[in-house]
Amino acid sequence: MNGERAGRKIGLQMSVCMGATLSFFLSLAGTLSSGHFAVPMWLTSFAVSFAISLVIGFLVPMKRVSDSVTRSFGLTQGTLPARCVESLVSDLIYTPVITLFMILLARRQVAAQAAALAARGIPADIQTPPFWPMFLSSLAMSMVLGFVLIFIFSPIYMRLAIRMHGSAKPGSAEQNSAEHNSAEHGR
Repeated sequence: MNGERAGRKIGLQMSVCMGATLSFFLSLAGTLSSGHFAVPMWLTSFAVSFAISLVIGFLVPMKRVSDSVTRSFGLTQGTLPARCVESLVSDLIYTPVITLFMILLARRQVAAQAAALAARGIPADIQTPPFWPMFLSSLAMSMVLGFVLIFIFSPIYMRLAIRMHGSAKPGSAEQNSAEHNSAEHGR
């Protein structure tokens, strides 16, 4: 029972840490790539992205999903190919949803800025780019960035979470089992 409770704590910590990391960097990259970086816009983007990532993290059993896909490819847990597949699975689940909401938020902010300027009688030549080109280019950038972030930070956060909540010694069979049972994004 204690192992199950520790696994849940590890999973929760993984969801929060990975959600915060992905949200921070994806919202920063998206805001910077817009060409109109503003701290309030970035903070709003980060908050919305973080909330979305937490919802996904609590609803999707990432560990079960990534283990299933990894097994279907016949890969051994902990190997480089398995880590790549696990990172890709997480990236495919999180990044398109976060990117979609970030694009919708950005389009709404552009429309609000144009309306505010027009209300003050300031002529504004602000045009929102077409949705699909904007979404697809942002998605391509976000998928690459998301994959790299997940690949790098998941094992780091896993080790930290196991040290905080697990009872296994680093490198032990128990730790390897705990990492396997509550790995990436804690599911």
